[in-house]
Amino acid sequence: MEISAFDTLPIDARLTGDLRSDHAGEVGAVEIYRGMLAVGRSSELRAFASEHLAAEMRHRKFFDGWLPREHQSRLLWLWRAAGWILGALSARLGMRAACRTVAAVETFVEGHYQEQVQAIGDEPELRPLRDRLDQFCREEAEHRRDAAQWLSRNGA
Repeated sequence: MEISAFDTLPIDARLTGDLRSDHAGEVGAVEIYRGMLAVGRSSELRAFASEHLAAEMRHRKFFDGWLPREHQSRLLWLWRAAGWILGALSARLGMRAACRTVAAVETFVEGHYQEQVQAIGDEPELRPLRDRLDQFCREEAEHRRDAAQWLSRNGA
């Protein structure tokens, strides 16, 4: 279902702030995986990062195109830098550190998206947005599970 233009929807200040945070978080997430790919050496780590990067880029692309520029964070440069550094440092320490990083980050992100989905509720005009955020939440939860499963299989 098509999501109406931001300015035509009944979006209050709180939800606007949440969406700004979502966008900034997706910008940072893309950079986490780019940082991992920049320094990660193992084929396993690189495959893990590449797979998750593709999903994060879809999420970011949605917010880049849908959230008006005046509602985007002015600190995106900081989110980019922090994300890349976090990804690069964790990858430098190896797959275990990378998976712990992803599990921790995605646990927070999943909760953040769940809160928004619940707050939107059954507002008919916001249903397509709610469904998109719910889809993103499920994908972030899958990333968390992937990381947790790797850690479990490898005694971490």
